[in-house]
Amino acid sequence: MKARFLIPAFAALAFAVSAAEPVQIFNGKDLTGWEGNKDLWSVQEGTITGITPPDPADPTKGIIKHNTFLVWKGGTVGDFELTFKYRIEKGNSGVQYRSKELAAGAFGPVLSGYQADFEAGKKYSGILYEEKGRGILALRGEKTVIKPAADGGKKTVVEKAGTVGDSEAIQASIKSEDWNEYKIVAKGNHVQHFINGQQTIDVTDEDAANAPKEGLLGLQIHQGPPMKVQFKDFNLVPLK
Repeated sequence: MKARFLIPAFAALAFAVSAAEPVQIFNGKDLTGWEGNKDLWSVQEGTITGITPPDPADPTKGIIKHNTFLVWKGGTVGDFELTFKYRIEKGNSGVQYRSKELAAGAFGPVLSGYQADFEAGKKYSGILYEEKGRGILALRGEKTVIKPAADGGKKTVVEKAGTVGDSEAIQASIKSEDWNEYKIVAKGNHVQHFINGQQTIDVTDEDAANAPKEGLLGLQIHQGPPMKVQFKDFNLVPLK
């Protein structure tokens, strides 16, 4: 599959993301203002829909060979609150924020940055993961503080500072292959995730040299088994 990219409409989305008013990032009709592989991303019944198609040689495997993203090109995000609804069938997905764009792969855009994870399984929904960066920064239910690598080393130190809830109880509240509501709150070096009203992580990122402060917003489809993910009801509110 050769990636065909959507063309962003910058003029139509020339808003000031620093404003305190909600910012429309999805018009509910098409992918104006977003960029990605249009063989993988579309709008279906008012939802942004991403798929990992099956490999004809082995239908149990997806055809894409790297994670790829639908990237919002209407601005960047720094301090903000974002709520959205998601539904996923198989596989893993998430929303990237404060991210940077790397060289595109054969299947579309590639991002590196914070990711609010969710999946069809039972382990990763709600966690904070840094794609192509420092890895898992908080598992579901954890409150953590991220410290620079100790003694000149290269590995970031993740200190557990408490809990925000019981991981199994949070997972039990997540509806399988149905709509769930996700909220991301990012203010300075403090980020929080919530699913269906329950806080899932609380992270203070004191690794100043590596902590992303502003960047792109993107939606993920994951390499692996064939999957389908849908997003709707976005509400992005910049925080001053």
